Amino acid sequence: LALFTIIGLCFAARVEVSWDIGYLEVNRDGHYTKRAIGVNGELPVPPIFINRGDTLVLHVHNSLDEPTSVHAHGLFHNGTAYNDGAGMVTQCGIPPGTDYTYEITPEQEGTYWIHGHYSGQNADGLRTPFIIHEREPIAEYDEEYLFFLEDSYELDFKDQMESVRKPYTKFPPKSSFPYALINGYNGNDTKPIRFEPRKRYRVRVINIGTTEWFKFSLPGHSMQIIEVEGVRSVPYPVDLLNLGPGQRYSILVEAKDTDEFNYVYNATIYADFIPFLRGLNPRQYLGAIEYKPGAPVATPAATADNELDWFQDIEMNAYDQMPLLEPVTKKIELHFENKRLNDGAVYSILDGVPYKTPKVPTLFSAITMGNLSTDATAYGTQTRAHVLDHMDIVEIELHNPGFLDHTFHLHGHTFQIVEYGPTGRPVGPIPPTKLRKARGAPIRRDTLMIKSSSYIKIRFIADNPGAWLFHCHIDVHFHRGLGITFVEAPLVLQKTTRIPAELSHMCLKQGIPASGNGVGKHGYDLSGLDPVPFCLELPANQTFDGFPHCNAVPS
Repeated sequence: LALFTIIGLCFAARVEVSWDIGYLEVNRDGHYTKRAIGVNGELPVPPIFINRGDTLVLHVHNSLDEPTSVHAHGLFHNGTAYNDGAGMVTQCGIPPGTDYTYEITPEQEGTYWIHGHYSGQNADGLRTPFIIHEREPIAEYDEEYLFFLEDSYELDFKDQMESVRKPYTKFPPKSSFPYALINGYNGNDTKPIRFEPRKRYRVRVINIGTTEWFKFSLPGHSMQIIEVEGVRSVPYPVDLLNLGPGQRYSILVEAKDTDEFNYVYNATIYADFIPFLRGLNPRQYLGAIEYKPGAPVATPAATADNELDWFQDIEMNAYDQMPLLEPVTKKIELHFENKRLNDGAVYSILDGVPYKTPKVPTLFSAITMGNLSTDATAYGTQTRAHVLDHMDIVEIELHNPGFLDHTFHLHGHTFQIVEYGPTGRPVGPIPPTKLRKARGAPIRRDTLMIKSSSYIKIRFIADNPGAWLFHCHIDVHFHRGLGITFVEAPLVLQKTTRIPAELSHMCLKQGIPASGNGVGKHGYDLSGLDPVPFCLELPANQTFDGFPHCNAVPS
């Protein structure tokens, strides 16, 4: 073991990447030309590859007309929570015309991605895969391929938000039907992948989109999941992957014995929460698996989705056999709802009131408030802070009574998938989830999918002091308020972490306090907080859009 550690350190590298983040006009889906956000004048943003133990040195220059920040989705940032990149949670945004360098040395490996985490910039193109190669392969394979899947809309993110935030307008808004991008370009223009007979391939698949789901399959081929979001799994046979925004997998694929035929892979973009219209929802994209140029294309018999072996993470086990975390020392129950509040806008609510970023980055408050940092009220009402004790075993019970599926991402951690079940009364045509409980060593991941009319229980251990978002990864939902903050072990954090002076100065240059409570003041003086949207009771017969104020609108 000592020799292995020394060798690993000797070969650790500093991988330097420079990003000049700026605007550009693009037409990547073959249909819409629009302003997007790219890096060094190009889109897609090139993927980043490092080895475990390497240090990624990401130099960022902001050429936008607003602040920016960058989040490495799935990384823990133990001891360096200020590099998590969540705007106004772990840092102030990088101001226009200035620079910041993220130094990240992950003791993790697997399939991740990096994306903007300020003002919805992720949705406008600021996103790319981030692959950390293992020191020792997690399976025997000959080559690997990477697929990153995106939804592409006609409107940029600010215009999308305007359509759902505008007061007293119909909700939900008129459905839109995005196109799919595969590896950054129109899904129908993707280059073939090449297989050789009797070889074995690792295929990494990432949904880096903002709203839609993807089904991904390689018909006619045997597949096994071997990694879920950086966590090695006991191999799990599957016919079809179903990926919500932010989710990732590695699958092991067995090539055919001969090159007599070529095949196709299938990436279908869809959403259960918008109407089914043939050719629009879902949209199917087929790519080539080429064994031999010019060989005929095999057409495996069509199989209905409900006859395929779908991926069920509740059934999976982690390879390291970590047992179910217990006993639970902190339970948190959360319920989704959409409400039209006093300003006429519809908000997405997870914990009583909609989430909104504070006036001071939450991490800075946790580090500078002394003993007051253990009191959730000091962070401001809409920060939705939940304070965790060091090494708490936390169980979150998340209820989704509406008709929309969601994905939720926890920063700074992976969590065990413990239980699924039905909640509320069934809404819409999708049947509720049946009660399922994990067995053995539950798989861990950082981005969950919760079906409509369902609940999910997850568990994690509070072993990473910091300020960590837990939020819906459908970007429009998060920016309407669907999130909370975990302030984890703040008294330990104060002893172990210091905010770099450069980050404090970044705040002060923008007139943002770099210390104090949720508004940068001392004690419980929270004067200056924005008013919290509230329920405005109307006469029973007075409604808008068929829903009275303060009653839930469709989720």
